[in-house]
Amino acid sequence: MTDTLRNIAVTSAGHNGQPVGPLVATVPRASAPEDPMQGRDPPLINRELSLLAFNRRVLALAQDPDVPLLERLRFLCIVSSNLDEFFEIRVAGLREQLRAKSPAPGMTLHEMRAIFTRISEEAQTLVAEKYRTLNEQVLPAMSAAGIRLLRNADRDEAQRQWAADYFRREVKPLLTPIGLDPAHPFPQVVNKSLNFIVELSGRDAFGRETSIAIVKAPRVVPRVIELSPDVAPPNTFVLLSSIIHAHLNELFAEREVINYSQFRVTRDADLWFDEEEVKNLRQALQGELPQRQFGLAVRLEVAAGCPQHLAQLLLNQFELQEFDLYRCDGPVNLARMAALVDEADLDEHKYPAFVQGLPDRLIDQADILAVLRQRDVLLHHPFQSFDPVVDFIRKAVEDPDVLAIKQTVYRTGVNSVLMEALIEAAQRGKEVTVVVELLARFDEEANINWAQRLEQAGAQVVYGVFGLKTHAKMALLLRRENDASGKTKLQPYAHLGTGNYHPRTTRHYTDFGLLTTNAEICADVEEVFLHITSLAKANKLKRIWLAPFTMHRHVLESIRRELKHAKEGKPAHIIAKMNALVEEAVIKALYAASQAGVEIDLIVRGACALRPGVKGVSDRIRVRSIVGRFLEHHRIWYFENDGKEDLYLASADWMGRNLFRRIEVAFPVLDPDLKARVIAEGLKPYLADTRDAWELGEDGGYQRVKPRGRAQPMSAQQELLDRLAENKGHAL
Repeated sequence: MTDTLRNIAVTSAGHNGQPVGPLVATVPRASAPEDPMQGRDPPLINRELSLLAFNRRVLALAQDPDVPLLERLRFLCIVSSNLDEFFEIRVAGLREQLRAKSPAPGMTLHEMRAIFTRISEEAQTLVAEKYRTLNEQVLPAMSAAGIRLLRNADRDEAQRQWAADYFRREVKPLLTPIGLDPAHPFPQVVNKSLNFIVELSGRDAFGRETSIAIVKAPRVVPRVIELSPDVAPPNTFVLLSSIIHAHLNELFAEREVINYSQFRVTRDADLWFDEEEVKNLRQALQGELPQRQFGLAVRLEVAAGCPQHLAQLLLNQFELQEFDLYRCDGPVNLARMAALVDEADLDEHKYPAFVQGLPDRLIDQADILAVLRQRDVLLHHPFQSFDPVVDFIRKAVEDPDVLAIKQTVYRTGVNSVLMEALIEAAQRGKEVTVVVELLARFDEEANINWAQRLEQAGAQVVYGVFGLKTHAKMALLLRRENDASGKTKLQPYAHLGTGNYHPRTTRHYTDFGLLTTNAEICADVEEVFLHITSLAKANKLKRIWLAPFTMHRHVLESIRRELKHAKEGKPAHIIAKMNALVEEAVIKALYAASQAGVEIDLIVRGACALRPGVKGVSDRIRVRSIVGRFLEHHRIWYFENDGKEDLYLASADWMGRNLFRRIEVAFPVLDPDLKARVIAEGLKPYLADTRDAWELGEDGGYQRVKPRGRAQPMSAQQELLDRLAENKGHAL
């Protein structure tokens, strides 16, 4: 198996397609000697530029004619949503560092300004390409397929009348235009809300020359509206922004609208707390959350044709500069067009539906706990159903012999059968302990609501460790059973996963989940829960690696052990799959291992700061990114270890925040059959993928992998769908 893995990794390297574009940080550096490295590690690839490169790979799916048409639109919306968060968090953080004149360690203020300029330029290029893709590729293809998005100029008389009636009935009563004067200052503009700036002619009703007005689009009205079948064929839509544009003049009687533009402001959305001042995190968060909508502005989006003097007025209002201005050749809130994908009634232009499978061990088995008493169970989402995890918790609720349930909650959604089950368990008098991470970004409000409901039901709710997000995904059941001698004992059952307890995302994210009764793993899970709730020091764990305490050390030790084996002439191989790789000590250890002869294959979906293929430094390191129908989310760490094949699944990426500032777990897969499954499903197909794979080059640019010769492209995700969905019976 090890040889097969190595062969796949080596033979899959080098089949390059079209480059996505360079993302090397252009920080001024001293001129290089003849040997460019001279024993030194190459400069890291900038994280923000790497994230933008990831979004270019997502954009490539929107440009791919082989992707179903409505899914291409969805990928455009995903790029837009990703960029929103990029500005809200990453750009906002960089701006704060620049404002405080506090550059990142090892970087001068001049270098940081240069990087920030490069990031802005790359973002501008990406946004322009996104709208070109929408206007030149996706919308024309949609129209040809019978999915029409009508601008006002495209609407016939009946359709214009329908839109006018809709505006007067559903929209106009909710609008409050604000004419700007000393008594009507510029209104508060909510983060990412749709607004209009309007320039008017003449004088107002009081004889004054007030020429500028602001109109906020109501948030309660859909952004995508399907026209009535009385005036248009099925799947004909208009945007709310288009309807408001067409009827702005109705808001300003006896005045002429000279110029107007839609606009949208993105604000700093990070939350800040003073650890010494906060006494109750939930109360502090409830007070802080509303302020997120009005943080410092970091980006201004306007229509492509917005007159410069109106754009400048807005820039001045939000204290932004010209490079913070993004002109959008289409709706400024493009992410909201995802509603069109969901509402369009043309399934042939969407990814085919599939029925999630079940592992063989669970087919025709009514009692999941009885199955686990015999053998562990591995679930591979989304190809296999998340229902067994729900059944695991439901069984605990209904079984009178299950006395206690403990679970972590990071993201679970507004509606969650799992949370409802935990509430019911508490109401039935079971000991329920839930670690709710209140600072799960953009899920804070939902988590606060669940925490309140759980507490009201009688559950013990804790909010993790202040200053350290609880990102581990664990659940533990304690069931009263008799041992072989007839004595009563508490038997633990555990679930550990690489993804969240969020049934909806388990249909779109690739993740592994392990259900186990292994005594050492369960004891470790119990110890981690005790550590989180009591704040006592965790006892030595036998199987689990725990961040921020032991995980980083164990990762480095495992890399260095492969280095040692390579120096001893033994086969040495590391394969690691994750979302991001930016932690410098891990990167340095991987460089050292490569120089010692270790073969290293990295499957990194998003940001990767490591630079592969540098002569004398990282010759033996290959990095690929898989971007396809599903969001690649599982973290898998494989170390050959002289044939022992150590294999860990984890909630953590190799990033500083995961390894040092979060509660994270990495857990081994000990069952030989399940270990073989993880390798066969989570590693081999991804190393062989020639459809959705991109390879990272020494220069920091990504190139699409293409099959050799006349071979057909192979998609790992499609292969796993074919293998695991619909109870194909190939999984244990």
